[in-house]
Amino acid sequence: MAKPLMAKATAVWLVDNTTISFKQIADFVGMHELEVQGIADGDVAAGVKGFDPIANNQLTQDEIDTAQNNPLYKLKLKFNPAASGEEKRRGPRYTPLSKRQDRPNSILWLVKFHPELSDGQIAKLVGTTKPTIQSIRERTHWNISNMQPIDPVALGLCKQSELDAIVQKAAAKKAAEGGVMSDDERRKLVSTEQSLEMDSAPKIPTAIEGLETFSLSDEPEEKEDDDVIVDADSFFNLPNDGGSEEDDDDKRP
Repeated sequence: MAKPLMAKATAVWLVDNTTISFKQIADFVGMHELEVQGIADGDVAAGVKGFDPIANNQLTQDEIDTAQNNPLYKLKLKFNPAASGEEKRRGPRYTPLSKRQDRPNSILWLVKFHPELSDGQIAKLVGTTKPTIQSIRERTHWNISNMQPIDPVALGLCKQSELDAIVQKAAAKKAAEGGVMSDDERRKLVSTEQSLEMDSAPKIPTAIEGLETFSLSDEPEEKEDDDVIVDADSFFNLPNDGGSEEDDDDKRP
């Protein structure tokens, strides 16, 4: 469903000027219900000026009245011909100024854990340029010594669904080319949920099982003789000095 322009500012206006529930506002602007509640408590969007959706041709008063009378009603965005096709705009992804300093760390993470992704895919995913990606691949970036690989999803530079879609596309391309993937490469090409279900270590093929104990030495290993049975009484019977019991009797006075 299409979302209104300036979603957070629109939510601020709806919280301040209507009695619509937090759930209805959250569904309309694409935010979490607790975030909308934080706006009402003053903990979120402090200082943000409300954006009137009626004056900006995004909602009608009848739509707001219906939502106020029915807590289960979902607000519908008013159709705006000028915004038609806005979501399909081509071009680089816009990255907020507060997150641009974290972009090299996300590129390093993608290069390290998803080397199958092309420079164009990474540039489209996090909104960067190919020369920057190439410098990080070759470790010639001016700040490479201070960079740490961080998941771009955790940094808020892209969505998990977008990352999974590109990874799955790389997997399909790899399979179409007929390349043979190792276990490590296969883990990188699947989504996060699927990779957690896989074995932590690759299994040894059945054709080479047992070869890990194979030795090139010609000398056979000596086995300990486990068949020798030792009598407990033998530890207490000391050997004689070479004479018999009869010799001992003859020496007695």
